[in-house]
Formats: sequence, C-alpha cells, structure tokens
Amino acid sequence: MIPFNKPHLTGKEIEYITKAVENGKIAGDGAYTRQCEQLLERRYGYRKCMLTSSGTDALEMAAILTGVGEGDEVIMPSFTHASTANAFVMRGAHIVFADSYADHPCIDVSSIESLVTPRTKVIVAVHYAGIACDMDTIRSIANKHQLLIIEDCSLALDSYYKKRPLGGIGHMAALSFHESANVQCGEGGMLVINDEQFIDRAEIIWQKGTNLTACMEGKADRYQWLDIGSSFMPSDIIAAFLLAQLESINDIQAAYKERWEAYYHALLPLEKEGILELPKIPKHTTYNWQKFFIISRNAEERQELISALKARDTHPLLHYQALHNSPFYRQHHDGRELPNADRFSDKLLRLPYHLSLTQEEIEKVAAIVRRPL
Repeated sequence: MIPFNKPHLTGKEIEYITKAVENGKIAGDGAYTRQCEQLLERRYGYRKCMLTSSGTDALEMAAILTGVGEGDEVIMPSFTHASTANAFVMRGAHIVFADSYADHPCIDVSSIESLVTPRTKVIVAVHYAGIACDMDTIRSIANKHQLLIIEDCSLALDSYYKKRPLGGIGHMAALSFHESANVQCGEGGMLVINDEQFIDRAEIIWQKGTNLTACMEGKADRYQWLDIGSSFMPSDIIAAFLLAQLESINDIQAAYKERWEAYYHALLPLEKEGILELPKIPKHTTYNWQKFFIISRNAEERQELISALKARDTHPLLHYQALHNSPFYRQHHDGRELPNADRFSDKLLRLPYHLSLTQEEIEKVAAIVRRPL
C-alpha cells in the first residue's frame, strides 16, 4: 500500500519526550515550548512566537486579537480550509470570499480592492500549499485602507516571498504542525506576532484570559482573570517532539524537494500534452515543497484517476471544497461567482507525498496517473 501520508520521525523525538518527563514539568509553556518558540524567532526573525495546540488555535487567537466582531468584514480566499473562516465567524464577523488565480489556488489580489468596504477590518492571506501570495499588493491595499493582515501559513513554514519568510510579513500569522505538514508533531501550531501592540494581550489570551505569565515573571503581584481566553497551549511533551523536528528542518526540506521534483519530472510530459496541470510556483516565492498536486481537465477525469489509484492500493486525497459553496456558509455568501475556486474544488487532486516514499513508488504513482489519461 502507498498511503497518502506517513509522518516522518527524525530519531530524537522519544529522547526529547523522555527528557521532558524527567524535567518534571509537562504542562504547557515549559522548557521545550520556549526552545521551539525561540528557534523560530531566531531563524525567521519573527517578533514573537507562541506555541498552540493547532494551527486552528493560532488562527482563533489571531481573530480575537484583531478585535473583529458583529458587522465587521474579513476578506479571504474561498479555496481554503474551514478553520480559516471559522476563526472569524466565531467572533461574529462576515466573510467576504475572493477568487483564486486561474493557474494556482492563492488569492487573486486583483480582486481584493473591489471587495473592501468601510466595514472591512482584515485581509487573510492564505499561502496555499506553501506557495506565497503576492504580499506586496496585499500590503499596499491594507495600508491604503488601514486593514490588518493575517497570514494563514498553516503549511508554509520555510517558504519565502522575495527573500522574506512567510509568517513574517503580516501583522500576525498562524503556522500548523499537523502530521501532514513537513515539520510536525501530530497536532500543533504557532501564533506569530510581528506587531508589538498585540503581544501583551496575546499572552493573556494564551493563558486562558489570565495574567499568569506576568505573575511567573514577577511583573504582577497577583494572579487575575483579565480578558477572554482559552486553553490554547499544548503540553511540553508535544513541544519536545516538535523541537526534534525543527532542529532537522534543513534535512527534512531537502528530502521533500527531492520527492517533489521526482513527481514533477515524471508527470511533466502530461502537462506538455495538455492532459493535466502541475503546480505553478511564482517567481516571487521560494517554495517549501509542502505538497504535490495535479489539476485534471475535468471532474470526471479526476474521479477516473482516483479510482485507478485506489484500485492499485495507492491513496490520493481531494483538498478543499470552495467555502462560498459550502453547506454552512453558502446562504451568507453574496452570490458572486468564483469560477477558479470552483475549478480547483472540482479538479485538484493531491498525490501520496511523504518522506517514506521511494523513487520506485513515485514512479508507480506516476505510471498509474499516465495510464488512464
């Protein structure tokens, strides 16, 4: 069987978990939590990192910090995970969906300005599969209208936009360390804060609405409930696992690049024949090789591919279904057609992709893709 995903282990995870247990502090915000945060701050120049239990948690914290509420609008692409929208819907905001580009799923920045109204508060830039959005244009629009930028970097760690690390451009960003990410700990995430005005409140929200961090650092004389918040931080055992992964990020990325390029060259002849499309990596981005997907000519051919792959015990996966047409939110959408988001919903297919894949297995998957088409 060739599974869609198989989490990679560096070999140090169990060692670090054992040390975390021996340290006698396995709740959140322990020594391994701080090491993970500091490693990312040093490597990418992030102003402040806060480890969370998931990328969804990081998005929810960011939504709280933006202050959006009833009547406010948030612009984001329709082709994204439900968590991107949920974080703001839970605060009472209205989501204004934008379309993707025709040749790749990131938000079409040419459509953003027309969607801005006096009620707009936030633009969410979703770096699909680690492919950077056009952040210069997004920043220009945000500055013009005094909007906040949240980067959804769920799968974009170690990708760059014009030599700037993704997650370090917007006011805040959310990273994910889900087992499907290049660097993972099963479930985990990180809130990145680049605007200092949000840091103090973020620490209170992260600590369930209390000033525990300030108390522990001797900056407050009593432990109090000060704000809304929740249990956003993971155990230090999770952080210990994650640190082992973060320390090996260069080796992990090199191994993913090797597999991505093997797929690309194996399937490039089909793109040249117009039979399918391969991922497009814009010149302004340095890619992190996060996932490999293809775009079929139509939904019927995609289904044929799925059936052919599964018949050979090979397991592909669909990806997002455009949120503007979702059962939950379609009644709130303004009725605009978003043809590119719909196109990726109908035609995009993710192929098995993980570090246990051998060259022979990649060739097998490619051969199955070539045969029915």
